[in-house]
Amino acid sequence: MSKAEDMLWVSRVVIADDRRAFDKLVCKYQSPLRRFLLNLTLGDSMLADDLAQETFIKAYLNIRSFKGISAFSTWLFRIAYNVFYDSNRVKKRFEDIDSTITDIKNSTTIDYSAEKCDIYTAMKLLTKNEQAVILLCYMEGMTHKEAAKILNLPLGTVKTHILKGKKKMGKFLKMHGYGK
Repeated sequence: MSKAEDMLWVSRVVIADDRRAFDKLVCKYQSPLRRFLLNLTLGDSMLADDLAQETFIKAYLNIRSFKGISAFSTWLFRIAYNVFYDSNRVKKRFEDIDSTITDIKNSTTIDYSAEKCDIYTAMKLLTKNEQAVILLCYMEGMTHKEAAKILNLPLGTVKTHILKGKKKMGKFLKMHGYGK
């Protein structure tokens, strides 16, 4: 589906309350959105599923506010990021690295390999904005400009977060036997 097709489905939802049209959008964006949230939650699949569901509910309820200035995916990922951010703020889920690793290893809902453990631990060293830009640009393949729109940050700030995030992760991963 192209941007024009997305706009067609959005207009059908807005004009005729066509739930099948919204289902087309959900089918298209469910996997990438869930993957984004799964990485933001550091592998917590149940939380990622809950946040994805909440994102689609908010998108459906607020679809009339979508103006089409940016791509529908940009608008949707912004909602997802806000849902994730609100979830963290409400639950005060800011834990130290050691307790996070313990929780992740003890969880039955997380597919966890040694490499994922190291990457998620490295991700915990980043600020929330650094995590988000790294995930959007490298995991979701979005441009810096798209990430800036989703996160409501200046383009230069996104580029700075990427540089700082890559540097922090690279240093951590090198210390743990990855790379040269």
